[in-house]
Amino acid sequence: MATRSPAFNKPPPALPADVRLMHVSANVLFVLAGLALVAMLVLCLLRLPVFALNAIRVEGEVTRNSVATIRANAAPKLAGNFFTNKLAVSQRAFESVPWVRKAVVRREWPSRLVVRLEEHRAAAFWGSDADGSKLVNTFGEVFEANLGDVEDDHLPTLTGPAGSSAQMLDLLRRLTPLFERMEARIDALTLSGRGSWRVELDTGAEVALGRGTPDELVAHTERFIGTLTQVTSRYQRPLESADLRHHDGYALKLRGVSTGVDVTKDATKEKKR
Repeated sequence: MATRSPAFNKPPPALPADVRLMHVSANVLFVLAGLALVAMLVLCLLRLPVFALNAIRVEGEVTRNSVATIRANAAPKLAGNFFTNKLAVSQRAFESVPWVRKAVVRREWPSRLVVRLEEHRAAAFWGSDADGSKLVNTFGEVFEANLGDVEDDHLPTLTGPAGSSAQMLDLLRRLTPLFERMEARIDALTLSGRGSWRVELDTGAEVALGRGTPDELVAHTERFIGTLTQVTSRYQRPLESADLRHHDGYALKLRGVSTGVDVTKDATKEKKR
């Protein structure tokens, strides 16, 4: 039986460290080159004309703008193709169209964008804007629009510091049914920089509400309207102005007649007679 020489059982000599490092580096370079080639191929495929955005479908509310107008306003701000288009950028492009409050954009294979729109619903004019082109929507948000597109000629005007529109709309909604009891509509609600409230009615009368929480202002107004009829019926004069900033009553000015501060107490006495 033949036997091997001990020389054949020895493992091959180890490669020098610099040679091993060179092999590893070469393998890494080959892998990186392969990945770069794949990436270039993918980019070339993505840029093929077949993936260009060539259609936009508009859904949802399109009362204020036609579909053609929406596309014409938003399309120049869109970039990329089906794969590279950034939906967040496209969303902002559609939301920049007048009267559009919110846009939700999604892709539809192979070359279409689908956008669902929600439009602003005007609740009031925003009177603190210098150029008079802003409105307040039903969420209390201020937005810009062509005032000629507003169909309701009787929208009230809110005037107050920046950021107060939602607070003002909430109080407007609470005060409106109270003044309707005296067959009056609120034309304007103003909040000063010092926190004082004032109401202008469609009758031409002005009511100074003063400062306070919404609940306090509503309570003072309700007390005022509840006793106003007794005062106006006595003098047979329409209301010109009222000052509700007094703790125990209010001051009235009727057309041609002025009253004192304690009108609330005086009106209560009239009820007891």
